[in-house]
Amino acid sequence: MVYFSDYFNVDKQILEDYGAFNISLINDLPLFIDPFLLFGSNEKEYQKLHTNIIEYLTFLKTKSEKGNITDANIKSWYKFSEVKQNWLGYSLMGNGGSGLGKQFGEAMSASMHVVYDDLNNERVTVSSHLEKAGLFQIGVGKDNISDFTCNLIKGYLAEYTEKFATENLKQEQVKTIMVSKVYFDYEMERWMPRQFTLPFLNGDFVLLTPKDLLTKDDNWINSNDLKGNFESICDAIPNDQLRSEIHNYFRSKIPPKPKKKRPTQKELSFAINETIKKFPDILKYYIKTKEENKVGAKNISQERVEEVEEVFIQNVSTLIGDLIDKTDFYEINPKGSFEEALERVEFLKDVIENKDGYRLFYSKGKAIKREADLQVIYRLTWHATPFDVNREVNNGRGPVDYTVSSGSKDKTLVEFKLASNSKLKMNLENQVRVYEAANNTSKSIKVIMFFDDMELVKVNKILQELKLQNNPSIVLIDACDNKLSASNVK
Repeated sequence: MVYFSDYFNVDKQILEDYGAFNISLINDLPLFIDPFLLFGSNEKEYQKLHTNIIEYLTFLKTKSEKGNITDANIKSWYKFSEVKQNWLGYSLMGNGGSGLGKQFGEAMSASMHVVYDDLNNERVTVSSHLEKAGLFQIGVGKDNISDFTCNLIKGYLAEYTEKFATENLKQEQVKTIMVSKVYFDYEMERWMPRQFTLPFLNGDFVLLTPKDLLTKDDNWINSNDLKGNFESICDAIPNDQLRSEIHNYFRSKIPPKPKKKRPTQKELSFAINETIKKFPDILKYYIKTKEENKVGAKNISQERVEEVEEVFIQNVSTLIGDLIDKTDFYEINPKGSFEEALERVEFLKDVIENKDGYRLFYSKGKAIKREADLQVIYRLTWHATPFDVNREVNNGRGPVDYTVSSGSKDKTLVEFKLASNSKLKMNLENQVRVYEAANNTSKSIKVIMFFDDMELVKVNKILQELKLQNNPSIVLIDACDNKLSASNVK
């Protein structure tokens, strides 16, 4: 069992008809709520949620302008735990994220008057947007925006889930829970709890999320997009004098170069940041272009959600089915964690290379090129094992993807890497030092997946240089999509 529909014995079509995403209850999936989708929706319920977010930002800005924000205020108004119960986000292991702490609160509080200078008095844009904070160099990233949004609409998510549970789940599958920080009382100036009847599993409640609020990788309003289209955004500013001043200042911040030599990305990024500091109205015109393309935001988010459904639900379900039907993957009972991990890797390799499993690592004909996504897929296939499979923190050897363990004395490290990773050689070199320091007694497995012949050549060259060609702890997996059929292999 991996997904909500499995654990609560609900037909997938019922979830689909309700509009909810079928979350994994093994590991977070790489989706998050984009607050722009609230603003851009025609649904009055969503628009009200966006209005509520702006109302809360207005409260925070008013308090910030008055000054004397105490640590207690920061803790009460800005500090939130990650809403782990929706099983979405950036966690590569389980569903526990870092949430919003004191550092985030201090950065936001100190910058409210700058970031939201025209809050409720917009001249260029239609509305203010929470994600605007991610465009400033104040230490607020997309994960912070995601966590903040999710906390600010947690009450709606609880109501949405409660309605589904009431209509579709059995009494023994739900529990009445007092959920903390559900709504903000502006008279008491504090977040208040509320009681809900919600799906309950393994000692915690579960929250469902509407698919049409979700996206992957980046918010619709994001700094990467801003920097990537910076000059065209500036070209679209209607004020001729302002546009000319911006272009002149931007060019002045780029170091002189010989003819035909382009500035580096680092130099361009510096020039962009300096220009935005000098002309903050650039951000307003950027946001205006995003507001004018609500349909684009909706279409792109829908494509990204469909991609996640294809890769992490449909493909993983097929992969698990193949592992059950075609191998003994879930019946392994070896003596230790190393044998367990290695044998499962070998079974996975066999399914991918010889039983068409490679197809499961592609979406719309394109290979998955993010190690984080591949690591999540790998984790989901371990849903039935007597061993503990956990993400390892940096223990002095460098960060490791997973540990497979049975008790404190039997532990094997497993790293899952892409051949295209530019730091692959460095990573392997570090592992070599670990082998040497441990007299070849370190239990460690390196899984490297390649998607074309060029990547295979690169990996083999690295292994040859490091004298690791025949190391049994390094497993290469061929996920090329141009494999010959069995009838054509001579």
